[in-house]
Amino acid sequence: MLTKTILSITIVCVSLAAAVWMYNQKSPPQTVETSPPTMFVDVMRAQIANVKITVSVQGSVTPRTETTLISEVAGMITEVSPAFVAGGFFNKGDVLVRIDDRNYRAEVKRAQASVISAETMVTREAGLADYAKEDWERAQSVLKSSRAASDLALRKPQLTEALANLEFARAELEKREGDLDRTTIRAPYNGLVREKRADIGQFVNGGTPLAATFAVDVAEIRLPLPDRELPFLNLDERELVSGNGPNVTLSANIGGERYTWEGRIVRTEGVLDERSRVLYLVAQIEDPYNQHSANWQQPLRIGTFVEASIAGQQLKDVIRVPRSALKRDGKLWVVTANDTLLPVSVEVARADEKFVLIKSGLEPGQLISLTVPENPLPGTAVRYQETVDGTGGLSVGSN
Repeated sequence: MLTKTILSITIVCVSLAAAVWMYNQKSPPQTVETSPPTMFVDVMRAQIANVKITVSVQGSVTPRTETTLISEVAGMITEVSPAFVAGGFFNKGDVLVRIDDRNYRAEVKRAQASVISAETMVTREAGLADYAKEDWERAQSVLKSSRAASDLALRKPQLTEALANLEFARAELEKREGDLDRTTIRAPYNGLVREKRADIGQFVNGGTPLAATFAVDVAEIRLPLPDRELPFLNLDERELVSGNGPNVTLSANIGGERYTWEGRIVRTEGVLDERSRVLYLVAQIEDPYNQHSANWQQPLRIGTFVEASIAGQQLKDVIRVPRSALKRDGKLWVVTANDTLLPVSVEVARADEKFVLIKSGLEPGQLISLTVPENPLPGTAVRYQETVDGTGGLSVGSN
């Protein structure tokens, strides 16, 4: 029993001695100082420039002049023009529809006969009036009387009545000739048939719509302008009336291709919409269907939905920054000389969907961070790569 106890104590002592020896043989760990992590960001350098404002809005193309052709007389349609179809083009003065005119020609002949009869009556009454005057003068010389002749004795009322009947007959002839002329319906302008509502063989009454047409000399686009954009456009009424309104570039995708047309703002509707707070501008495009252009281009058809870029005023000494770089609190984050992030408050002159124009708060040459973490902290160390304007290109419209 004593021997086993001594053996156990010996084993424990040997194990402790071995553990101490092994611990003493372990080398101390090396201490390495680590630097805080740095974030990689894209930056752009603040550059002061003069920027030409472009206001972007949308609208649909409408005709400036639109007409519903209506028959002014009753009758059977006996002839229609080949252009009298939906989508047909016509020129001013072209005959579009003819209505049976036989009855109207007969009415004109009756009116002409009435005029001849009235003219004969005037001639007869004028002759009788002359005879009456001569008879009265002879009677005065025989009777040696100085009494003036009455109008009835000189047949003046009868002559006046004959003249009035002549005027009535001439007016009736003019009306009948007008009715005859209205049996031929001519185009009031160079235009296009939007909708045909009557055709050959159909009987129409006065006031019956025949077709809906519009002129193709000028197209208009009604453009909603938010009130916040008003200071950036020159909408002086005198300039608009004289034809010097802002230029407009219209664009639309047609058949997978992008087409553009040039126009001009010609007027405003004068009042702000109470609900949407927009002022409607009206732009005009000359010859939208390319009828008289020497060089062919894609027609700007009525009803086309277009995007409009309106040339605005020039803002001087501003810094253009991508919209994504501006935070909701109205601050930008810049990179300091120590390569750390710092928030700065800025004054925005104008903002659109892509860019903001900074009026004050930045210094020329400052590095503006374009990629900022969700919850940045001032003093965060960064590494950066510089771009030209945050889009990989030059500032469009900058001088």
